[in-house]
Amino acid sequence: MAPPSLSRENSFSFPNFPGISFLRNYPRSYHHIRCRYLCVSTACILLYLLYTLTNFFFFDQLIFNLQLQHDSDAPRRATLYSFSAFHSPEVFESDYKKMEKELKVFVYPDGDPETYFHTPRKLTGKYSSEGYFFKNIKESSFFTADPLQAHLFFIPISCHKMRGKGLTYESMIYEVGKYVESLKFKYPYWNRTLGADHFFVTCHDIGARATNGVPYLVKNSIRVVCSSSYDSLFIPHKDVTLPQVQLPFFHPAGGNDIKNRKILAFWAGRSDSKLKDELAAMWDNDTELDIQNNRVDLHATGPIVYVEKLYRSKFCLCPHGPVGSSRIADSIHYGCVPVIMSNYYDLPFNDILDWRKFSVIVKESELYQLKDILRNISDKDFVTLNQNLIKVQKHFKWNTPPVSLDAFHMVMYDLWLRRHLTRY
Repeated sequence: MAPPSLSRENSFSFPNFPGISFLRNYPRSYHHIRCRYLCVSTACILLYLLYTLTNFFFFDQLIFNLQLQHDSDAPRRATLYSFSAFHSPEVFESDYKKMEKELKVFVYPDGDPETYFHTPRKLTGKYSSEGYFFKNIKESSFFTADPLQAHLFFIPISCHKMRGKGLTYESMIYEVGKYVESLKFKYPYWNRTLGADHFFVTCHDIGARATNGVPYLVKNSIRVVCSSSYDSLFIPHKDVTLPQVQLPFFHPAGGNDIKNRKILAFWAGRSDSKLKDELAAMWDNDTELDIQNNRVDLHATGPIVYVEKLYRSKFCLCPHGPVGSSRIADSIHYGCVPVIMSNYYDLPFNDILDWRKFSVIVKESELYQLKDILRNISDKDFVTLNQNLIKVQKHFKWNTPPVSLDAFHMVMYDLWLRRHLTRY
C-alpha cells in the first residue's frame, strides 16, 4: 500500500540537504526510517564542514609558512640590494649576478709596462682610481686571454703614467694615437665595430683632454673618465664616470654619528671657477655654513682639521669646477651628505644609484638659496639621506683584489650595461 501524502502541517521545515526531500514523502508512521535518513544527512553535513575547515586551516598555515620564509630571507636581500638608493633593486640584483658569471674582457697585451701601459703609476693620491682599475682588471674573473670570449676590449694605456714621466700634452696625443693605430693594424677586433666595444680608462683631467686629440677614439669607444662634465666631450649614454677617490683615507668611515654633526654645511678648497668664487663671496662669513676659501691640507694637524670638519658636518658642499675633485667621494666616506652643485654633470653610477636618495642636488643658480634649501630639509629626511649614504659607501671603495659590489665591480657593471651599443 502506498504511503499517504504528508500535509503541510506534518512536513519538515528543513533546508534542502541531500536526503531531506526524500524524508518529506514519508508519514510519521515511518518515524524510524526518517530518523535514519536524518542522521545520515547530518553526518554528511558535518563531514563536509570538517573537510572545508581542514582545507582552510591547511592553506592558511601554508601561506603563513611561505610568508615567514620570505620574511626571513628579506634581511639578507636588503643587505645587498633592496634599499632605496638603487633605481631598481630587483633588476640590478638579477642582472648583476649575470654579469659576474658571464662578462669577459680582453686586455690587449701590447705595450711595455715600464712605460705607459698595463700597470698603474701608483695606488695613492688623487688619481688612484685609475691605478686600481688597471690592477683590478687583471685580478678579476672578468679577465680573459681569449679575445673570442670577450664582450669588451680594454686599451691599457695610462695617461697618468705619461704625466708622471713628464710628457707634454702634444706628446700624449701622439702616443695614444700611435698605440691605437697599432692595435687596429695588428688585430681585427677594432675594425669590426670601429671600436664600439673598446674602452679605455683615465682619471687625470689632462688625460681626458689628451684623448680628445684622437677623434675616432673619443667618438666610438667607451671612455671611463673621472672628468664627466659635458663640456669635456663626455657622452652620457656611451661613456662611464669613474669615481675619483683620493687614497688612502687617513680615518675610518663615518656613520651612525648624526648627533655629532653640528655644522650645517662645510666647504674648503681653492677658487678655480666662477661658481666657487661666488660661493666664497656669498657665504664666507656665515655662522651656519663653514666656508673656507683656501687649499685643503689633508695632513694638517690641530684641534680642527679638514677631516674633522667632514665628521662634524651634516652636509658637504661639492661645487663643480674645471679640475676633477675627490670631494664627493670624501663626503661619502666620512658620512657627510654631499651637496652636488652643478648644472651638467654625470655622477658615478648615475644609471644604477638614485643620487637624490643619499645626496642633495642643486643648480648653480640656486647658490643664493643654498642655506634655505638645506635648512628646509627635515631631521627625518636627513636621517634617511645619511642612512642611505652609509649603505652606498662600499660602492665607492677600491680593494685589491676587488670585492663584489665595490667601486671596481660597479664600474664593470656600467660597462656591462653598454656592451650592446650599436656596432658599426
